[in-house]
Amino acid sequence: MSKSLLEQLPGIVAEGKRRAAQILEGLEGRNRVTLQSRELVVPSKDVTEADLFKHLDGNHGLGRVNRLIYGDNLLAMAALLAGDQDNPSLRGKLDLIYIDPPFDSKADYRTRITLPGKTIDTRPTVMEQFAYSDTWSDGTASYLAMITPRLVLMRELLTDKGSIYVHLDWHVASYVKIILDELFGKENFVNDISWKRSHAHGDSGQGASHFGRVTESILFYGKSADRYWSPPYEAYTNEILARDYKHVDPSNGERYRLMPVDGPGGAAKGNPYYEFLGVKGYWRYAQSTMQALYDQGEIVLSSTGKSLSRKRYLRDAKGTPVTDFWGDINRISPTSGERLNYPTQKPEKLLERIIETSCPPGGIVADFFAGSGTTASVAERTGRNWVASDLGKPSAMIMRKRLIDQNAKPFLFQAIGDYQVEQAKSVLGRKYRVGELAQVILRLFGAVPLPPEISQGGALGRIPDEKALVIATSPNAVVTGSTLKRAQQARLTVMGGFDKVYVLGWNFADSIGQDIQALNDDRLEVRVIPPDLLDRLKKKGSVEKLVDEVRFSTMQYINAAVTNRTQKGESERLTVELQNYVLLSPDAINLDDKSRSQLLEVMNAEPLALLEYWAVDPDYDGQIFRSYWQDYRENTDNDGDHLRVTTTAHIDLNVKPTARRVCVRAVDVFGYESEVIIENVEVTK
Repeated sequence: MSKSLLEQLPGIVAEGKRRAAQILEGLEGRNRVTLQSRELVVPSKDVTEADLFKHLDGNHGLGRVNRLIYGDNLLAMAALLAGDQDNPSLRGKLDLIYIDPPFDSKADYRTRITLPGKTIDTRPTVMEQFAYSDTWSDGTASYLAMITPRLVLMRELLTDKGSIYVHLDWHVASYVKIILDELFGKENFVNDISWKRSHAHGDSGQGASHFGRVTESILFYGKSADRYWSPPYEAYTNEILARDYKHVDPSNGERYRLMPVDGPGGAAKGNPYYEFLGVKGYWRYAQSTMQALYDQGEIVLSSTGKSLSRKRYLRDAKGTPVTDFWGDINRISPTSGERLNYPTQKPEKLLERIIETSCPPGGIVADFFAGSGTTASVAERTGRNWVASDLGKPSAMIMRKRLIDQNAKPFLFQAIGDYQVEQAKSVLGRKYRVGELAQVILRLFGAVPLPPEISQGGALGRIPDEKALVIATSPNAVVTGSTLKRAQQARLTVMGGFDKVYVLGWNFADSIGQDIQALNDDRLEVRVIPPDLLDRLKKKGSVEKLVDEVRFSTMQYINAAVTNRTQKGESERLTVELQNYVLLSPDAINLDDKSRSQLLEVMNAEPLALLEYWAVDPDYDGQIFRSYWQDYRENTDNDGDHLRVTTTAHIDLNVKPTARRVCVRAVDVFGYESEVIIENVEVTK
């Protein structure tokens, strides 16, 4: 007989703690998880070019730059705890964490992409699907196994005065509370907040036999009893105003209420005794204070002449203290201006209350299931620093655009630098051999491994029918232009030479598309190893079950050119134009046949319509892409077209006497990135 969930819970918590402890032990190691900075996004146009470059010079506070992280939040937190040479560890530095983890096992996370004349339904990437299916493979037990080690790491990131809010619904809230009691201590439980997300309704018309479910739980814990707290208030209702503030001062027209001034407890409480306006008694104010209030017109004698009261003006009232039932914040309506059509988007007022209550101004807020980016957006607007992380590509794209829209301060867009390496350790063991993984890749590609005495660590194979050499690179290697030149040389020299060479890569230099074009070699082909391959191996358990499913796609790349660089006085204008975009193989995208057919039509007719976002670094240093100019779909400021990006960028800059190295980076509607570097751009006076 299988164990009940209650019987499984101690083992789930113990395993979650063990996994978190393993991560914490590895923080100082040579192979610790790192974050790769993909872009320094500079949305605010009042930031000068000089200020922009200052963000990465010397010790100008890079560790305090806000961060948007794409990838598994467990790895993201490990990297934040470890820190690196540019970013100090955030262990014990976060003032507030809010998370809204998925809690509906039947949720449909498909994304609908609208292109000119076409609508495409794309399912999540297989990496996202597997992360989610892992979460629910054994129902609630799997969910709790997912959340426990993450909560342990979150506690490590919080300051001693920090707080965490965990947003859940009836599916899992009661079980997660037991885990939070264990990890944070029952004594640090503050509230189980009930958020009434919608107006009262029932499902009886659809055959349901339960009361309408209109609330969700937000479990609130402090790391210690000494947590930051700035109590929130609700505005008074009309009923309270009519009942309590029914008086109007004729001298100024302001509403007020009458409050007692007598001192309850009398002498025993230390209240003074004296006579004022003919009334004797114990008072809550010293006689001098009472006189000052009277002189200001705030002390009132009753009509009977037997009691005194004080006027309390409405202007001085904070409102009604907020309780643990939040019924004053509705979910986002279909016509709301803040609506982004993201399925789990939460209203800004909800996060505003949480952030202003539990994070000091200038503090750091984090959200590790960031979704549409409401937490980051509100933190930005209310003067807090933030870290936002999500596994979904649509989420990362929506957040970046949302923050650009609100002219956020410069922030880093980062990715997990060692995702495949970490997954390889998970699937093949912590001491996996690179050659062992390469053999798997070769077999899935249909290649026969070369003999050990010839193969370079097991990375070489051949396809006999094509007389083709195959090179499978390592997860911790980056395929560059030099890699491709070495592959060309190997094609000529290994085993007497081959007619063709395939390079299979996990990670690629940003300029790889440009490098492929420059080599112009039809006997060299570069293919992308599916980023979710190790997750799929973990699920399927054997190579044979995946042979017919895995597709190694070709590379995507962007073509762009600088068409003008003109100096005028102390400034100059740079004009950059997009010329073409080549998407990777449509077979690599998780689409049904109809959507794939529609995608091919757009690819052939208008390839630039596939771009979701593009940005320009006018002075690329080869280290970090600093986007000084951005455009994206739905941004109608540049061209008035919400389905297309503008294809021309006009960028005004400070004069630079030397040549510029311009970098253009693009992200398509599926989240795939590409870039092109334009060297030696001279100025025309």
